[in-house]
Amino acid sequence: MEAKTETAAAAVAMEEREIINNVMCLLTDPDATPLGAPMYLPQNAGPQQLQQIVNKLLNNEERLPYSFYISDEELLVPLSTYLQKNKVSVEKALPIVYQPQAIFRIRPVSRCSATISGHGEAVLTVAFSPDGQQLASGSGDTTVRFWDIGTQTPLYTCTGHKNWVLCIAWSPDGKYLVSGSKSGELQCWDPQTGKSLSNPLTGHKKWITGISWEPAHLNTPCRRFVSASKDGDARIWDISLKRCVIVLSGHTLAVTCVKWGGDGVIYTGSQDCTIKVWETTQGKLIRELKGHGHWVNSLALSTEYVLRTGAFDHTGKQYSSPEEMKQVALERYNKMRGNAPERLVSGSDDFTMFLWEPFISKHPKTRMTGHQQLVNHVYFSPDGQWVASASFDKSVKLWNGTTGKFVAAFRGHVGPVYQISWSADSRLLLSGSKDSTLKVWDIRTRKLKQDLPGHADEVFSVDWSPDGEKVASGGKDKVLKLWMG
Repeated sequence: MEAKTETAAAAVAMEEREIINNVMCLLTDPDATPLGAPMYLPQNAGPQQLQQIVNKLLNNEERLPYSFYISDEELLVPLSTYLQKNKVSVEKALPIVYQPQAIFRIRPVSRCSATISGHGEAVLTVAFSPDGQQLASGSGDTTVRFWDIGTQTPLYTCTGHKNWVLCIAWSPDGKYLVSGSKSGELQCWDPQTGKSLSNPLTGHKKWITGISWEPAHLNTPCRRFVSASKDGDARIWDISLKRCVIVLSGHTLAVTCVKWGGDGVIYTGSQDCTIKVWETTQGKLIRELKGHGHWVNSLALSTEYVLRTGAFDHTGKQYSSPEEMKQVALERYNKMRGNAPERLVSGSDDFTMFLWEPFISKHPKTRMTGHQQLVNHVYFSPDGQWVASASFDKSVKLWNGTTGKFVAAFRGHVGPVYQISWSADSRLLLSGSKDSTLKVWDIRTRKLKQDLPGHADEVFSVDWSPDGEKVASGGKDKVLKLWMG
């Protein structure tokens, strides 16, 4: 009888030991939706075992890559190592966020492949086309230029503006480029010929501060875009009608930034400290987002990358019909958005940022603090997982794109950071600064990956091509630089 009791006691002890060696984990997606019930995992389980579990639970036919995060830190070691290092109590289920990774990998840019002169004044803005095959720039010399990326030489010089070209925007189907100037007029160009498609589009009384196109999944071929101006209005234009169709007025000071969201609404940020949300059939104001104590400088959408690229992805596939383009753009948008609402981040002169879910609430989801100077540019990573912010405090900061929680600061620039851009796989971040350098930051290690000196003066604008192959930069030294891996 005693032997039996001893065996039972040993069995219980064994069971207890096994439970101690197991960790109760709850796998969730970035929006905190659980993937099944909490489960016990062996302490020696690491990212590879978690990958197998997630692929199995999601019934993925082919194994997809995932990364795993515990309170915003990527899990790169077995659970036991993590628990010991962070002295985590295993009383309750440990939440582990799984995040799909891009299947392709972008090489970090490491060298300047071309320095192309041509502009007579500072290069104020550069932008790649949605398929990454074409490049345009706007300058203080009043011209827009298209560049041949293959031969790395100037292609077309577009004249017609009377003042500095402050902003440019490609239509998501790649068929048009619109530019806006300091004197308030807009021009629409055909990238195939470099010719203007109409007379200048006039209506704004002061300079243009931003341009954003209606997303391709809502309308293809692309026809409508919205412009924001220092005159306090935003205007919706139809390029087939060659005129302004709706004026969005209501801000009491300059409109500084504008985004046309994937749900079909327009967001405008202003020096009046508010962000307004407009519907686009009649231009009615839907809601107002208040919270900032100073000018709103920059807006970013969690779906921005798919809105910018429409139907195009890293494979370089081209499309035969607008209908096919619209369909693919819609599939890409829906996949990117998932079940979560579109998120908006605003950056301000008050040194802070807000994360909003405008369709759910007019109150911010969270206030993001930490910058010591004005926030100049905010940008979501292509997968929506991160938000990056550039500031005049010389730093770039990284935040969780779902919760708005601070993750890391990238320090290395010795001057204000003007603009940032992401690699298509969301693994690398590029910044351009007044200090004349570009820098590439590694999101996983949170360290500087590449320092890119070469410009002779301030770098005003940077863009990473959507196909990930190259980076373009422009600035005060009047040259356009192309950078490769």
